[in-house]
Amino acid sequence: MSYVKPAEFVRSMVDAGEAKSFLSTRDTLLRAYMAGAILALGAAFAVTVTVRTGEPLLGALLFPGAFCILYLLGFDLLTGVFTLVPLALLDRRRGMTVRRVLRNWGLVFVGNLLGALTVAAAMAVVVTYGFSVAPDEVGRQLAEIGHARTAGYAEHGAAGMLTLLVRGILCNWMVSTGVVAAMMSTSVSGKVIAMWIPISLFFYMGFEHSVVNMFLFPSGLMLGGDFSLADYIVWNEIPTVLGNLIGGLTFVGLVLYITHAKTRPDTRPGLRAQEEPAERSY
Repeated sequence: MSYVKPAEFVRSMVDAGEAKSFLSTRDTLLRAYMAGAILALGAAFAVTVTVRTGEPLLGALLFPGAFCILYLLGFDLLTGVFTLVPLALLDRRRGMTVRRVLRNWGLVFVGNLLGALTVAAAMAVVVTYGFSVAPDEVGRQLAEIGHARTAGYAEHGAAGMLTLLVRGILCNWMVSTGVVAAMMSTSVSGKVIAMWIPISLFFYMGFEHSVVNMFLFPSGLMLGGDFSLADYIVWNEIPTVLGNLIGGLTFVGLVLYITHAKTRPDTRPGLRAQEEPAERSY
């Protein structure tokens, strides 16, 4: 798999975060748009597979294909830049500021949303023959997902909001692990294998991904789902985005950066004393 050691790929993480933060507005939006659209197509594919086979695990096992493609093409998801871009600020890269980080996050959010909305509208047309008939079985499932994952949380009040936030955290813990895992190898096959497992896990476990939801909920609204735009924003997207930020940055980006880029000296007794003469003679 042409394995890359953690200390090396963590440096690549910081370099990637820096490069993304200085990307032009046009290129940031284009890459984010394509990432949102491709991931949305992957979600539509997974829902279709699940509906037609009755096996959610099969849809979860196939969904990562879209994720792998968009990252191999160099496109960006909000969940990924949540993890990578702040590391360049933490590493004190020249020109990095909080404003630059927020600019990147905002542009990627807009691009992902536009891409996901494009596919949501296209799928709504497909499953209704241009809105000339009632939604087919896949369309009905898309509408039901939106209802279940807004009203379902709202029914539990604060406990539902907490659950939603935690699902967002767990989601980007896994998704950002997939983003980073692609840097563990220099071969395409190695990157794909490393990405596949954590992405399958998040999808099958029903964790909340802000960009996937940018497709699922708007498509559900277009197809007559029993929930409102306000329900989607308050009872899904906002807490999901916050959870994704916490999960990716805390459990992936910061942990890897601290332990591999800012590694503390070895604490084995006598080791430093043994090394000192060699260092002085050098």
